[in-house]
Amino acid sequence: MDLTVWRTFVTVCRLGSLAAAAVELNHTQSAVSRQIAGLERQIDVPLLERHPRGVRPTPAGEAFRRHALTTLNEADRAVRAARDVRDGASSRPLAVGAVPSLASGIVPEAVRDLLRQAGSLRWSLSPGLSARLHERVIDGDLDIAVVTDAPPGLPQDPRVERRFLGLDDMVVVLPVGHPRAGGGPVHMRTLADETWVEDNDGSAALLRRHAARAGVSPRIDLAAADLHGKLALVATGHAIALIPGVLTCALRADVTTVNLVDPPTRGIYTLTPHQDPHPWATPLHDHLAAAFPPAN
Repeated sequence: MDLTVWRTFVTVCRLGSLAAAAVELNHTQSAVSRQIAGLERQIDVPLLERHPRGVRPTPAGEAFRRHALTTLNEADRAVRAARDVRDGASSRPLAVGAVPSLASGIVPEAVRDLLRQAGSLRWSLSPGLSARLHERVIDGDLDIAVVTDAPPGLPQDPRVERRFLGLDDMVVVLPVGHPRAGGGPVHMRTLADETWVEDNDGSAALLRRHAARAGVSPRIDLAAADLHGKLALVATGHAIALIPGVLTCALRADVTTVNLVDPPTRGIYTLTPHQDPHPWATPLHDHLAAAFPPAN
């Protein structure tokens, strides 16, 4: 199959519009439509459905999109690898994935330290949630992923090597003018009347679990699309939130944190493929491990 058509399909799915995809790809809309129609005939299954605001993949189209994206990423890496050999740079780039809280601070710092050791190593960083990063390591799209065991947890998978980095205590983030700002550790019961915001199911599950141990039920009345939206709602006084402790050093100036008594914790791990591991994956793991206190 022609990967050009695959790229067109993935672009249409990302933008949700044939017209927008045509502009980005410098094609006509009719050319994009013909490519998609030809792909559907070749696969013999409808891949897109129309809705009032554009198009979206059918269930079969979404399944195809995920695998197509992996194939396209691997094809791009293959081209870069061949060109690196041509240009005398035989070491392949290091593809790193990390959950957003770690991608915001610890991972870039560890890569900085790695580059002092490795020199001119090319690398990339892709944020994502742990389950998706796990899939991308298996698919060969990532050489190393920094993930957590927060709900729903990490599967036991013989295709990847999982190595422990350390534990991360969760903290509560508050607007700077909050009455609890600047105080010592608080018990969850003292926050029972607060409004909370969450951006993913794993963090919400940690919050509910910790609150249940304290005999309270948190009011998670607001939802955010991502970590940045979550912090924006806190900064403007709409809510408070549970966040990873490792994120504290990278917070915006209009929020602050307070520690919890007996806080919920999550384990931090690296995932690497058992097959054909990148030679710089283990050194990066070692630099990441240095950011966590030694286990007792």
